[in-house]
Amino acid sequence: MTSKVPEAMAPVAVQADAVAPFAQRSLYPEPFASRMAGRTKRKLGDVFGLQNFGVNHTVLAPGATSALRHSHARQDEFIYILSGTPTLHTDEGARVLQPGMCAGFPAGSGNAHRLVNASDTEVVYLEVGDRSPGDVVSYPDDDLVAHLVEGRWQFARKDGTPY
Repeated sequence: MTSKVPEAMAPVAVQADAVAPFAQRSLYPEPFASRMAGRTKRKLGDVFGLQNFGVNHTVLAPGATSALRHSHARQDEFIYILSGTPTLHTDEGARVLQPGMCAGFPAGSGNAHRLVNASDTEVVYLEVGDRSPGDVVSYPDDDLVAHLVEGRWQFARKDGTPY
């Protein structure tokens, strides 16, 4: 969901790590939200009032996970590794990424993905995603599906029962 920052008040430039972290650890319902312990997101796109895409500065502590393994029906996603060596888990398997590497996941590709920090140092990366309305997110490893309805995520079990 986009923060509505009036243009006259939006900054032109900021130090990314000076932006306050997102207060909520995860939008997932329990028991999934607690699995995001050790992840810190700074919503950089919201600072500037961006409407069409979001940009997050994300830090994963050792042992932390970026998200449940997931794929978007309507939204593109892109990650760029700034520091550390996360392991990217996709439908093709696991691959360790290095600083300067990036990965992209086109909308509708069905390639479920997540990052896991299996190292003993922090991982810092940028994640960029568009804000296409009507998105549906699939989670092949968990009993969860998410629908973007009027800018808010609604979570349900795969049988449609809401959380």
